[in-house]
Amino acid sequence: MSKTKKIRQQFQVNFGFDLIFTEHLFDVQNKTLANLFSQNQLRKSKAIIVVDKGVTEFHPKLKASIRNYFDIHDSMLQICGNILEIPGGEQAKNDESYIKNILENINYFGIDRHSYVIVIGGGAVLDAVGFAASIAHRGVRLVRIPTTVLSQNDSGVGVKNGINYFGKKNFIGNFAIPFAVINDEAFLRTLNNRNWRSGISEAIKVALIKDLDFFNWIEKHTKALVNRNRQSMNELIYRCAEIHMEHISTSGDPFEQGSSRPLDFGHWAAHKLEQVSEYKILHGEAVSIGIALDSTYSYLKGYLTENEIKRILDCILNLGFTISYEQLNERVISGLEEFREHLGGQLTIMLLKSIGEGFEVHEMDKELVLKSIDYIRKYSI
Repeated sequence: MSKTKKIRQQFQVNFGFDLIFTEHLFDVQNKTLANLFSQNQLRKSKAIIVVDKGVTEFHPKLKASIRNYFDIHDSMLQICGNILEIPGGEQAKNDESYIKNILENINYFGIDRHSYVIVIGGGAVLDAVGFAASIAHRGVRLVRIPTTVLSQNDSGVGVKNGINYFGKKNFIGNFAIPFAVINDEAFLRTLNNRNWRSGISEAIKVALIKDLDFFNWIEKHTKALVNRNRQSMNELIYRCAEIHMEHISTSGDPFEQGSSRPLDFGHWAAHKLEQVSEYKILHGEAVSIGIALDSTYSYLKGYLTENEIKRILDCILNLGFTISYEQLNERVISGLEEFREHLGGQLTIMLLKSIGEGFEVHEMDKELVLKSIDYIRKYSI
């Protein structure tokens, strides 16, 4: 009988990227992009650019500004072909033809692993384009330029890419490190109130599970945020993005090999709500409902005090969110199994021990989930 042999391969790789905050990125006087490319290569490189159609509708001069910017700062980067546009929102992630079109352009223009894909848009567009960039040549350099609150403080600053498949959120996807992320505050000014508000839910999320002081700050600034105070929103985005990036770098599991995902607090129900609403409800809106549901569940389990659950629900409502929804019923409970499958292991749900302190459980009482749904429905009346 032959002897069994084994060689174990183990290594570490250091990943890093910069999150840059600026304003009017494509103003020719703004050297942020020019400096980014000139400092990181020895020869002139190539890039294709993909833009969220929703962004170009509100910024009709954007494509011309981009062209003008790179015509003037042309020593290190060549823009190839037309600036591509794809629909914003979940449509970008539901139709794989957009991925194919991006890959065809990467192939046609010879975008290699030292070239760039530059994507400008909301979180769904960043997810879809990032996925295409990550599978071409096993990964070409991606520069993300998020244009919504949600993408600037959460999805755009992470390491995930993905598209929806089989009717499931992010069924196809991967983890890939962007080359850089650039938050341009000027893009936020054209958001409608619904999209302005939507991204605040992710800040509530990280505050509730990690930072009491940050929750206190959000609670104190609800009026300013609702009234679109730019300074307050910029501070919220910066702090939320900082907490997200700190978690990714210090959690010990940046590529989510385990089943623990604290940053998915409120998301098991949110993903299912998006699906059953046929994506009519925005991701941030669904997350606000999911946060309300899991916070209420924590209260009914005896972890939160009555004062704490009132503070949480009032904060969400005062920001203009709806915490109940017509499809928030027993159908949503099937999202627990889909979430377990998405985690790739045992079910792990983040609950609240107190405001600012989350903890994990591995099972949910379905009857208590229904009671929690009833509680927040009555609370919101």
